[in-house]
Amino acid sequence: MSTPITAKAVAELRQRTGAGMMDCKKALEETNGDMDAAVEYLRKKGIAKAEKRADRSTSEGIVGGEVFNNGTSGAILEVACETDFVARNEDFGKIVATLVAHRVQSPAADIEAMLAEPLASNPAETVADFVKGASALTGEAVNAKRTARFDAGESGQVGMYRHHNGKLATLVQITASSPEVAAHEATRELVKYIAEHVAASAPMAVDRTGVPNEKLESERRIAEEQARQAGKPDAMIEKIATGKVEAFLKDVTLLPQPWVRDPAVTIAQLVADYAKKAGGTITVDRFARLQLGAE
Repeated sequence: MSTPITAKAVAELRQRTGAGMMDCKKALEETNGDMDAAVEYLRKKGIAKAEKRADRSTSEGIVGGEVFNNGTSGAILEVACETDFVARNEDFGKIVATLVAHRVQSPAADIEAMLAEPLASNPAETVADFVKGASALTGEAVNAKRTARFDAGESGQVGMYRHHNGKLATLVQITASSPEVAAHEATRELVKYIAEHVAASAPMAVDRTGVPNEKLESERRIAEEQARQAGKPDAMIEKIATGKVEAFLKDVTLLPQPWVRDPAVTIAQLVADYAKKAGGTITVDRFARLQLGAE
């Protein structure tokens, strides 16, 4: 006859192991309420070890990614661990590959939703459970921190850039005037170039419409105060501030930036040139940039 599992027993096991409530309840059920056996059960499963490590600093890891659906979809995913030694380990690489493969199948809007999903390669466990098991396997805290996924549709294209050290990846989504223009070799080349540029230049937004008004107002106030401190006449301050805000926008938004491969060409010009090659028009919709450890 099984022993009833009390809330007090679950709480005690949580205190001893740091494991989650449901994991503790299951461990006690599996061991018929034997506290020491339940601790051993959790340690064998790696759950206690993983939970104890959950608050460790995870500043190393890999940003993985993949473009799929014939170039119309792409996903990137930041998976962090504690040391570069583990990040370079083959087992960790396999963990990241499993999570990226899941992300390809996942419509989740954010990392929290993805973690709650059944793992694509093993629906008996959630993605969160898999990550928890990865902590036990590596002996370090492992976290799936951030993710982005773009689905551009038949008239779109998604490009990805992933730095050779695996610590930075970007996605870019464009929309073309037709599926034929989207699928053109020139368009495919363009999105890769833009993704590379986003990695190098880290723009804030595609254009000025993507920059928060609060940020623009802050830049304007700073510029006005600097002009006053410099002794500029009141009649000139607004004009000076407007000029500085425009310079700021040119610097932090994607389209006006000089292309990293050829600073004589802006990204807007690059898009127009490649759209002409592809035989239509192309609009840059959005981008995502995940750098390991950055927010």
